[in-house]
Amino acid sequence: MQHFSKHALIIALALAANACAPSFYATKLPGTPAEATFVEVDGVQLHYRRIKRDNVADATRPTVVFIHGYGASLESWSAVQDALAPEFDVIAFDLKGFGWSTRPEGDYSPAAQATLIWRALAKLDITRTVLVGHSWGTSVVLAMTLAQPGRVERVALTSAYVYDEQVPSFFRWAQVGGVGEFLFSMFYTERTEERVPLAYHDPRYATQKRVDAVIAANERPGSVAAALAAARGQKFDKLSPRYSDVKQPVLLLWGDDDQVTPVRFGERLLRQLENATLVVLPQCGHMPMLEARQLTINALRKFLQPLTVVAAAAPTTTPTTTTSPDVVK
Repeated sequence: MQHFSKHALIIALALAANACAPSFYATKLPGTPAEATFVEVDGVQLHYRRIKRDNVADATRPTVVFIHGYGASLESWSAVQDALAPEFDVIAFDLKGFGWSTRPEGDYSPAAQATLIWRALAKLDITRTVLVGHSWGTSVVLAMTLAQPGRVERVALTSAYVYDEQVPSFFRWAQVGGVGEFLFSMFYTERTEERVPLAYHDPRYATQKRVDAVIAANERPGSVAAALAAARGQKFDKLSPRYSDVKQPVLLLWGDDDQVTPVRFGERLLRQLENATLVVLPQCGHMPMLEARQLTINALRKFLQPLTVVAAAAPTTTPTTTTSPDVVK
């Protein structure tokens, strides 16, 4: 009887989902800022923000590419992007389905997002890169690195969300056909005022302005459908065993009070990656680029400093020596 009841519940939810399934949105979003810049890739309009040193591309240094987390946008990296712009060409993307990028039906897995970003970078004539990701965006960064390691010189992962054990039960249930449509239609946009503070050590960072921004982003057409598709793509069991194949220098940045992706996952990545350093930021939650902005900028600047010196030889994508990873607190 218990077995029957469980399946009956799933069927009932699936039937209910038919009446309230969220829809995608494949064209430019209403309210898109007039100054927003886009690159079209495979029918997707990807919003990006690019700053070139001295207003020209610098061929002597790689471009720093910023990738945001789940439910976020390129705005989360704006202050850090601006801080590094005097030293590097920098570009930040809204991933498909988020920010001002379009929300068509399709694959929203990290591998699919990685393919789109690589094709966008090719269209923008960007070949050499440093990849910087936050939270779910770090899974996209790792997928990009594994797909085209020769184009990646360094990697920075902030509050990484890259293992199956990190996927919450809400997302696991959402991966069931019909159930996900019901759950996301009914609950995904609820209790925003309660969920936003969970990302911070200091609740004062969860301002009403930030709460309102999350609500507004979720109200854009296609946002709930895209969020569900991205949640269904969070299956890391095939990707995670390959993280040890990453040979580039990796910086792991973590808040010591990260309740979303606890620092133990940073320590796990540290053991798995061959050439990584973990920097733990004090009194910081899941959003180091906001809550520990200057510490984040300083850590990234130090990590990228070797690239500001133009070497006589061509740059290499793998370290010439391997050092034991260390933890900095």
